Amino acid sequence: MPVASTSRILCGTLRGQAQTERCWDLRASRRSGRKALPSSLSDGQCGSISPQPPHSGLDAARSRSSRVIDNGSFHTRAGWACKGDELGSPRLLFRSVAARSRGAARSETQIGNDISSIEPLRWLLKSQFDRNVVVNFEIQELIFDHIFTHMGITSEAKVEHPVVVTEAPCNPLHCRQMMSELLFECYQVPHVSYGVDALYSFNSNNAQRGLEGPQTGIVLSSGYHCSHILPVINGRLDAGNAQRVNVGGSQAASYLLRLLQLKYPGHLAAVTLSRMEELLHEHSYTAVDYHKELERWRSPDFYEREVHRMQLPFSAKAAPGACASAEERQERRAQQLRRLQENNARRREEKLQHDQERLDKLLAVQELLDDGLLEPFHRNLVELNMDSAEELQSYVTKLQLAVEQGRLRLLGGDGAEGRAEGSELDPQMDEGDGVALMDPDLPPDNALMDKSASVQPQFNMAEYHQLFVGTERLRCPEIVFQPSLTGEDQMGVMETLQHVLARYTPSQQEALVSNVFLTGGNMLYPGMKERVERELLAMRPFQSHYKVTLAARPALDAWYGARDWALGGPPSGGGGPVEGWVSRRDYEEKGGDYLSEHRASNAFVSMRIAKPAPSVPRPAEPAVATATGDTPTAAVVPGGPAVPAASVPASVEAEAEMVTS
Repeated sequence: MPVASTSRILCGTLRGQAQTERCWDLRASRRSGRKALPSSLSDGQCGSISPQPPHSGLDAARSRSSRVIDNGSFHTRAGWACKGDELGSPRLLFRSVAARSRGAARSETQIGNDISSIEPLRWLLKSQFDRNVVVNFEIQELIFDHIFTHMGITSEAKVEHPVVVTEAPCNPLHCRQMMSELLFECYQVPHVSYGVDALYSFNSNNAQRGLEGPQTGIVLSSGYHCSHILPVINGRLDAGNAQRVNVGGSQAASYLLRLLQLKYPGHLAAVTLSRMEELLHEHSYTAVDYHKELERWRSPDFYEREVHRMQLPFSAKAAPGACASAEERQERRAQQLRRLQENNARRREEKLQHDQERLDKLLAVQELLDDGLLEPFHRNLVELNMDSAEELQSYVTKLQLAVEQGRLRLLGGDGAEGRAEGSELDPQMDEGDGVALMDPDLPPDNALMDKSASVQPQFNMAEYHQLFVGTERLRCPEIVFQPSLTGEDQMGVMETLQHVLARYTPSQQEALVSNVFLTGGNMLYPGMKERVERELLAMRPFQSHYKVTLAARPALDAWYGARDWALGGPPSGGGGPVEGWVSRRDYEEKGGDYLSEHRASNAFVSMRIAKPAPSVPRPAEPAVATATGDTPTAAVVPGGPAVPAASVPASVEAEAEMVTS
C-alpha cells in the first residue's frame, strides 16, 4: 500500500496559486484603506453566540485578549483568549462554507450558519480548503470578515488584537505566506501565531491530566477531509515521520450517501448529503471487531433490536374512503353503478344512431340499382369501396340486424349485460369494495365486506418513507481503518501508525505507544478508543505496554489548547520578539512564510531557492600556438577545447600573436 510521504505533505495542494498571486496585489492595494468593520451586530447574533449583558469587566478583558480562531475544514470556531467559563469558550461556531452566486455583490454572500438550508445552495457552496490546506484566500477573507464583525471589532481599518490561527500539519510555505499577507495587509493585526490544531489538543489534555513538561507520544487526528499520524518527541512534532491518510468524515458521509441511495432508489431526492452527515454523527459507531459485528447483524433478533428507523418527510394525504362507514361505501357503489349504466346507455344510443345513418345511405344506393340507374350506382359503389351488388346486400343485412338488436336493448334493457359491465368501475374505488363488485348478484353482506377489508393489506405512507439504517452504522466509520471499502488505494490509520512506529528504535516505540492520543471530530464515534486498543494489542509485541487516551472534547480541544497557549505568553506591547508570535516587523523583514516556532507549531524550514548568477564573460586568455617545422599543432582557444591549428582562422592567429607579443 502506498503511504502519503512527508514530501507530499510539504508540497500540499496549491491549485490556483498563479491566479491567486496575480490578483492578490490588486486586492491588497484595494483593501489597504479598509473601512471600519460594521458594529451593528451584537455578540449574540451568529452561530452559537449567546447574548451577554453589558459588563465593564468583560469588555476590558476582551479589549486586552487575543483572538483565537480554529480554522477547521468542517467547522470554524472563534473566541477570546480569556480565563473562566464566561468568555473562555468559543463564541462562534459555524460551517466553513460560503455561498455566493456568480456576479453577486460581496454583501450578498452567506457565511456558515447564515445559510438556512444548505442543499438547495450546495452547487454554490465554496470553501477555502482543498482537503485540509487553505488555498482559496478570497473565501478565507470572507470568513475573517464574518468572524471579526460578529466578535464586535469596531476599530478603524484594522484589528488591534493579536490573532492565533490553527493550520494543517506541515502546512506549505506558500499557504502560510498568503495567510500572513492577508492578516497583516488587510487587517493590520499586530501579531499572528500559527499552530497545529492536533498539537494544541494534545498539550491541553496533557495539562488536564497533570502531565507537566514536554511529553512524548503519538497523536491520531482525524478530521473532515483527512487523518494524520503525528509523532511527538519531547513536546515537539517530528515532521519527518508524520503521515497523512486522505480519509475522513467527508468520505464517510459520501459512502453512506451511496449506500442508502442504492438501498432506496425511490428516495434519491430525500437522501441528501446533509442528512447523511447527521446520520453519521448521531447514529454511527465503530465496531471493535468488524467481521464479528457483521456476523451479529445476520441475526433477525439483533437486527430488529439495533436497526435505526429514520423518518423522511412526506405528504400525508388520506386515501379516499379510508374512514368511510359501510353505509357510505354502499351508497358510493350504487352511485358508481348508476353512472356506469348511464354511460353505457349513452354509448349504445350513439352507436345505434351511427348504424342507422349508414344503413339509410346503403339503402339509398340500393334503390339506384332497383331504379335501373347503373352509372350513379357504380359510382356510389366505388365511393363505398365495394365491388359488387352482393357485397352491398351483405352489408345492408348486417346493419339491419345490428340496428334491430340496438333498439331491443334500448326498449327492453339487457340486465345481464349491464351487470357484466358493472364490474368496470371507476379506478378510484376503495380496495375493499372491489370484492363485492366482482359478482353483482351477491347480496351486500357487511360481514363479508369487513372480512375482505381486514384481509387486504393497507399501504402505509409513513413506513414507505422510512430509512432502515442497519449495517451502514458501522460500515461507514470503518473506512478510517479500511479505506479499500470505498476503493481508496492506501493504508488505514492503524497500518500507517505501524509504519510510523517502525521508523523508531524499540525504546522510542515504547515511549510513543505509552501515550497514544486520539483527537478530531472524526474520532467521536462510540467504540473508537476500544478499536484502537485492540489494533495495538495485535500490533505490538507480547506483554508490551501501551495507553490510548481520547480527548475530553475531540472537536473543541484544539480551540481550548490554542486559548491556553495564548494565555500563557501574550505578546508585549514593546514590540520585542516573543516566542511563537510573528510581529509585523518580522513579517516585513523575514517574509510572509516566516514562522516563529513554539511547542504546538510546525517546524520552520526556509526553502528559499537561490537564483542562478548571471553569466559573466571570462577575460580573454592568451592562446598558445607552437609549431615544429611544418607539422600543424593544436592551438588553445579561450573558453574552449584545443583545436587544430589548421582550423583556427587567421584573425584568431593574429590576435594570439599580438597578445603573446
